[in-house]
Amino acid sequence: MAGIWVLLGTLVVATAAGLVLQRRNGRIKAAKPVTVRPELPQPVAEALDPGAPVTLVQISTTFCAPCRQTRALLSHLADRTDGLRHVDLDVTNQPEVAQRLGVLRTPTTLAYAPDGRELLRIGGIPKGPDLLEALAPHLKLSA
Repeated sequence: MAGIWVLLGTLVVATAAGLVLQRRNGRIKAAKPVTVRPELPQPVAEALDPGAPVTLVQISTTFCAPCRQTRALLSHLADRTDGLRHVDLDVTNQPEVAQRLGVLRTPTTLAYAPDGRELLRIGGIPKGPDLLEALAPHLKLSA
């Protein structure tokens, strides 16, 4: 009888954890204002386009299946949105880049202004309409 209760308790905890993780996936978090901006890692600084109001830097790894889905979504958004650029940065062989950016999971998408200021970040697969709505003030779009 005790084994059934242990199994039932495990199922409840696992279900709750799954629901929490699912709810957090793709949620947009606005960057916190900082007085002193840390220096960006070189691969990220090189990826920024001074001519684009927003550069989306996707942090990926080689064997990440959601990263491929995110890459397709962000490339499509960048192709059809003026002023939006997308760069996919594979950090499989350079984990120090992810560590310096405070990225704990892939895919993570970071939106940067041309001056290197972080505008927002998204853990997991972004939701296209929500992302465009959050970026609208930076892209001069109507939300």
